[in-house]
Order: sequence, then structure tokens, then C-alpha cells
Amino acid sequence: MMFSNDKAIYVQMADRLCDDILAGTYRDDDRIPSVREYAVMLEVNTNTAVKAYELLARDEIIYNKRGLGYFVSAGARDKILSQRRREFREVTWPEVLRQMKLLGLTWEDME
Repeated sequence: MMFSNDKAIYVQMADRLCDDILAGTYRDDDRIPSVREYAVMLEVNTNTAVKAYELLARDEIIYNKRGLGYFVSAGARDKILSQRRREFREVTWPEVLRQMKLLGLTWEDME
């Protein structure tokens, strides 16, 4: 995975797992890769993967079954969609409109 400089690596890792959930790779109550497996897969330090999983667990996207690993929480997909839509409306879309205005672009230019 190629990481960008605009977000912490562990946040980007969490975002990728959320992308996988949205894409249907993981569904409610599916087991996700262990912290170590995910760290190896993305070639990052295990501590970074731990932080990503802690973030997702805190947001109730995943949960831990002691001795068995991490699993997707029930309703995680809907929660992610809600968060992502809100972020798009409140952050991304206003920036797109601002850039269009600055560049003098119209809706016809976007087609």
C-alpha cells in the first residue's frame, strides 16, 4: 500500500479496512486479518497496525473476541457510510466547489 503524507499511516490503514468493509470483502461478524497479518501485508510496524485496530474498535467498526481475533461489528458498513457521507458533504464537497469557483469551472466543464 502506498501511504500519503496527508494523514497518519494508522488512519490510512483504518480507512483501507473500512474500504474493504464497504466493498463487501468483510461483512458483519467476519474475522479480519490479525494485527500481525495486517502489519506484514502492508509492510508496517506492528504497533502501527495496533493503533489502526484500536481506532476502529473505539469507533465500534470492529470488535475483539479474546483469543480469536478481530471481527467486523454488526452495522459497521452503515456506520462507515454515514461517516463518509457526512465527511464528503462537510469537507470534500465544499472544497470541490471552492476550487471550481477559483478555477472558473462550470458544471458543463465538468461533463
